[in-house]
Amino acid sequence: MSGGPASQPAYEGPPARPAPGTPGVDPTWSSSDKDFVTSSLGPARVWATIGHGVVNEVYWPSTGTPQLRDLSFYLVGDSSQGGPQGWVDLKRQRQYTLDTPAPALPLLTVQHSGELDGVPYALELELLPDPLRDTLLIRYDLTGPYRLAVIAAPHLGGTGRDNRAWTERGQTLLAQHGSHALCLAADARLRRASAGVVGVSDGWQDLAQHGRLTWDYTEAGPGNVALSTELTEAKGVLALAFAESPTGAQTLARSSLAAGMDVLRERFLQDWQAWADDLSVTSDEPEFARLAHISAAVLRMHEDRTYPGGLVASLSVPWGNSTDSLGGYHLVWPRDAVLSAFAQITCGELEDARRVLDRLIATQEWDGHWAQNEYPSGEPYWNGLQLDQTALPVLLAAKLQELGQPEPCGLQGSMRRALAFLARTGPTSEQDRWEENPGVNPFTVAVSIAALIAGSPWLSGDERGYALALAADWNERLEHWCYVEGTPLAEQHGVDGYYIRLAPPQEDGVRQGEVLLRNRWGQTIEAAALVSLDFTYLARLGLRDVHDPRIQNTLTVVDQVLRRTTPSGEWLYYRYNSDGYGEQEDGSPYDENGVGRLWPLLTGERGQLAQLAGEDVTPFLRTMLNCASPGGLLPEQVWDGKAIPERGLYPGKATGSATPLSWSHAEFLKLLVASQTGAPPERLQSVTEYLSTHPAARAWHWRNETPVNELDPGHSLRIEAEQPFTLRYVWDGQAERHEVAARSGVFGIWSVSFSASELSGKQRLSFTRCFGDDWQDREHTVTLHTPEQKAVTRI
Repeated sequence: MSGGPASQPAYEGPPARPAPGTPGVDPTWSSSDKDFVTSSLGPARVWATIGHGVVNEVYWPSTGTPQLRDLSFYLVGDSSQGGPQGWVDLKRQRQYTLDTPAPALPLLTVQHSGELDGVPYALELELLPDPLRDTLLIRYDLTGPYRLAVIAAPHLGGTGRDNRAWTERGQTLLAQHGSHALCLAADARLRRASAGVVGVSDGWQDLAQHGRLTWDYTEAGPGNVALSTELTEAKGVLALAFAESPTGAQTLARSSLAAGMDVLRERFLQDWQAWADDLSVTSDEPEFARLAHISAAVLRMHEDRTYPGGLVASLSVPWGNSTDSLGGYHLVWPRDAVLSAFAQITCGELEDARRVLDRLIATQEWDGHWAQNEYPSGEPYWNGLQLDQTALPVLLAAKLQELGQPEPCGLQGSMRRALAFLARTGPTSEQDRWEENPGVNPFTVAVSIAALIAGSPWLSGDERGYALALAADWNERLEHWCYVEGTPLAEQHGVDGYYIRLAPPQEDGVRQGEVLLRNRWGQTIEAAALVSLDFTYLARLGLRDVHDPRIQNTLTVVDQVLRRTTPSGEWLYYRYNSDGYGEQEDGSPYDENGVGRLWPLLTGERGQLAQLAGEDVTPFLRTMLNCASPGGLLPEQVWDGKAIPERGLYPGKATGSATPLSWSHAEFLKLLVASQTGAPPERLQSVTEYLSTHPAARAWHWRNETPVNELDPGHSLRIEAEQPFTLRYVWDGQAERHEVAARSGVFGIWSVSFSASELSGKQRLSFTRCFGDDWQDREHTVTLHTPEQKAVTRI
């Protein structure tokens, strides 16, 4: 049985009956509007998600690889017992409730109820991932004159294409694609087991055409296939198992059934209860406490078993019901993983956070940065450079050190490489935290400054001094890059100025004032008119006081431009104005262009500023709570328009983007804990102490993307590049030219320095550079201010 149908041993019974229709309709994943996720804490490697009351994706052997589109349940009227004619598709009826033994114990029971032609039904489903085997067990209990039918849609190997499906002796359902196989078996006899081609000969087509299951095709594919069967008993257990071969999958399924639900349920609950006993997060508000425990469990369930610390962003494929792409959110983003690890720290789950750091050390790129995202194994998926994803691991390491955790092997070398990358390439980033635009972003610069300070103890003397000097420079110049004044938007909202989302990078000192809106059909917007909540980390990390007029001015603007009220609450925000990452106006799926929707995690970020200002954060927590699914899952985005029931879109509830999102759950946890401790979890003692005592920046660092156009008095000037160069310069437009070769410094940075005393008394420095034999055509000028003057021009 190691192969597909062609290699199966012969047995007595009906001859093979291939299903017609290969390869079938184009496959898609299921909706990413999930209700619940579950996984065991044993050695088994199965993660299941539940949406619309049915199993709608199963991941194996890693959180990075979905293997099943859905496992759906249907009720067929049993006329022999007085049942109605026809059938019920439970995931379309959506009349169900969810229940667990406790918020942090993800043993789910789904109760479906309703009626067909006045004849009531009730179906109870209990979902139990076997802690020891790669099997999902499903206990079913049907009440009413109906028979239970099941349809499974394999997407083995992460795709719905080229799958093969077959039945064995009419009692076992099997599928295979390469080295991935599944088996669906039961503890009772099956009736009408069939393998079909989706859209032509699958079980749903059979029900639609005949009102019951009639087909008994023995094999289907390769293509987009499905398996269907009807259960002979009203009560029993199903086993869905995964292995490298059909034989292995069948062995696991039968072994789990033999072990029994009661024994495995006890082991499952014991493991989760032992983990939950360490949770330290609570609340006087029962609903908040419940969501906090659910959130902590969700973060734990998003960690890979084979690659501990591989905490994926979401067990979902955004707008999955419109694509077969494997590029979902079941990937590890260093940013999401670290921000989730900080939430784990707040819950007392320090070992969980340490595993995240251990894996980061293992997956760091040779030059010090981390990939944009990667599979749990560490294999990169996208390769964009995002500076915050290099800075955040440093903050996590520093936080764990402050908490007295043992230092991982190789940590100092890893941190040095990360800090060297930050120092060489910052403060600009190829992509911002929304993975869309290059430039200087307040969030990215904030975490980079904090990382340079918090990580400096891992550096040598010269390196440490340079890192701290660079942090002081960026901190002092941040407003020159990212704060604007006197704009139409400022006048409209009655403020002097505000922080913008990002300052575009400069090319040879020439400002690029337009920002491309990546998901808006090629539209652009003036950088000075683009705002976001990215600035909140300036206060969250302690770089700016929350009462700083610049922070308060920006809050005034974003609360009016980005904030919206929905039935879930009045504190929901867009990522930025004119965002395009979301459904179309009519609610149809995002297709590389769209309209941005509201993000609950930003409610948490806004709530952190309210907490720092001494305000009550209950409205922010409650808004996030109200956005949750019936099972307590927090989404990436919620709908901001009128209800579109036929698309499952309701104001203040999850869109098709991604549910759950680990980052959303992390922000809820951190805001809840911050409301009790008085400080954001990401804030570090070392950063706070340094900022309270350090002197002003002594030097400003001229770089091509962030040149110094005007220099305040008392500062020295360092003209820097990542490769050797010769500098030719003149003072105050004089005829005499000077040349000097750049010197190699720490982190591979080459520079020419002018001390404050050399600059004193001069008005202007003009220069050009030669790299190799190539003299640049452009001349750069730095205006040198006297003590009576002040630099006011911003990038």
